Amino acid sequence: MASTKTFTIDKASLTSLTNKTILITGGSSGIGLATALLLHSLTNNIVVLDRVAPAQTPTTAPLITSSRYLLCKCDITSWKAQRAAFKAAIDKFGGIDAVYVNAGIAEHKDQFFQDELDEDGELAEPDRRTIDIDLHAADDTVKLAIYWMRRNAKHGKGRGGSIVMTASLAGYLASTGAPLYSAAKHGIVGLMRALKNDLATVDIAISVVAPGITVTPILSQEQIDIKAGGIDEWVAGMQKLGVPINKAETIALAVAHLIHRRMASNGQGILIQANQMAEVEGGIAKARSQWMGEEMLKLFRGGRNVRLFPNKL
Repeated sequence: MASTKTFTIDKASLTSLTNKTILITGGSSGIGLATALLLHSLTNNIVVLDRVAPAQTPTTAPLITSSRYLLCKCDITSWKAQRAAFKAAIDKFGGIDAVYVNAGIAEHKDQFFQDELDEDGELAEPDRRTIDIDLHAADDTVKLAIYWMRRNAKHGKGRGGSIVMTASLAGYLASTGAPLYSAAKHGIVGLMRALKNDLATVDIAISVVAPGITVTPILSQEQIDIKAGGIDEWVAGMQKLGVPINKAETIALAVAHLIHRRMASNGQGILIQANQMAEVEGGIAKARSQWMGEEMLKLFRGGRNVRLFPNKL
């Protein structure tokens, strides 16, 4: 079996990615902002959902002063807030062609081995914000994206759409020390796999990007030792030790690539390390006989056409 090959994306290849409306959660910093800047530069309308506005810099000025930009200040853990933000995007731009489900946080404290007591002196309930933001709020974004993209089709606009979600390397290879983050990102990959076939029937593509360590503000949430030399010195030190590090702009190119390819990207997962990309979902599917075993694969195929959970499409 041929091995999975790495590749890179040239901005010049994104020829179809113009004059679209693209909504991005967590679009005011890091990967989300890099993606917003890239897609805006390709003459697309950009809707950003975030708690804060992007910092005003010479780099962000063309975006945040543009008539093709809408900021919806939004706590994505609030269904009503997300719902209102999507409606504001529709009201301003008339429809949504793609949604990048990106907002998230790193692991929040140690929820399994550090014990705290509540006001009654009993073991305190765990803090679930990592799951609430990285999985539950992302589920809500996907629900809203499907709702509006299906309405696009019903209204005769013929748009369908694309949904891209930020998973993580930890969504494929769980990260020691980040169990809830890993669980949430595995959930993102599982959500994509579970929805891809049904969404294809309504002309909506769904896919994931799965970056390894990427230079973004989320690094400050991690329990890493960034000394006085700052993030650049930390990155250089990690790279010297052989740790693969990504630029946020590389992830943005991967997201744009998936949106650009539309239905051809449905069900894909792009792993990104050291600014190199690899599509891994196809290889995982082809290797089923290796990780399931021939007998288990045969049993699976024998019943795969029976719908245990019928859908309504």
